Amino acid sequence: MKNQINAVLEKALQQLEAATSQAELEEIRVKILGKKGELTGILKQLGTLSAQERPVIGQLANEVRTKLEGKISEKMTEIKESALLQQLKDEKIDVTMPGKRNELGYKHPLTTVLNEIKDIFIGMGFSIAEGPEVEYDYYNFEALNLPKDHPARDTQDTFYITDNILLRTQTSPMQVRVMEKQQPPIRIIAPGRVYRSDEVDATHSPLFHQIEGLVIDKGVTMGDLKGTLEVFAKRLYGEDAVVRFRPHHFPFTEPSAEMDIQCFSCQGKGCRLCKNEGWIEILGCGMVHPKVLENCGIDPEEYSGFAFGLGLERIVMRRYNIDDMRLLYENDMKFFKSIK
Repeated sequence: MKNQINAVLEKALQQLEAATSQAELEEIRVKILGKKGELTGILKQLGTLSAQERPVIGQLANEVRTKLEGKISEKMTEIKESALLQQLKDEKIDVTMPGKRNELGYKHPLTTVLNEIKDIFIGMGFSIAEGPEVEYDYYNFEALNLPKDHPARDTQDTFYITDNILLRTQTSPMQVRVMEKQQPPIRIIAPGRVYRSDEVDATHSPLFHQIEGLVIDKGVTMGDLKGTLEVFAKRLYGEDAVVRFRPHHFPFTEPSAEMDIQCFSCQGKGCRLCKNEGWIEILGCGMVHPKVLENCGIDPEEYSGFAFGLGLERIVMRRYNIDDMRLLYENDMKFFKSIK
């Protein structure tokens, strides 16, 4: 049995010397010293020895176990140190090499143009008004002189949550909310997201952005409206921009108009960009209807005002010559880099 123990020791030392990983060491330990290991199997045979041999063999077996456990521990330390050195070598950094430049993002074209529009109106004394996108029917329609039977209230155009709550179809409700809380003079723009039940195509989306404007004060006239919007157009498109106003109808303004800008590609002669009309529609506007003022607690005999609204996507598409609105929402980096 003494020879068996010495053979196990010799074999184990050779295996430990050849081991190169922690997993191999653990496998050797279990194979030799585990509950079903070779040395353990030999010790189970001590009962077959004489009383004189048993303590001698038992002492030898314990010495071998202690020696192997020590060797395993030493080899484990050696392997760990070697692995650490290799890791340090593999992860070595040359601090003299130039760093990799991180690619910087940039603003979405909708944000870029919106900020320009905000700056233009802030420069003319306007402030920014923001409010809920989930709106009451009263603020979205009734207070704006849109009765229950008006076509714009059709559920095919509007996302209704309940009979009284909906996703706003315009940012005009902010005009009402401001007039309810603030006495004139009022001069605000209300940019934000709006929702309509439209099919997605090149020129329509169920989600888009509008910018509404409102001015209320004593003695405000149609001339003030035209002058303000002409200044806006020149600052947005350049001092050579030419605008015109056409009669129109909106329930919340009277009189109402559409404002067009002369096509900057053909200067009014007609081309593909302006569909051979020479003009491009950019916004609707008009004098605030007296009934809207009354609904908001403002005396129409003492105050007057004007309002306007424009679609941000339309302005952006004209700016960057984009012919499909969906490109603004698809997060295609190649597309955005091409118009940056």
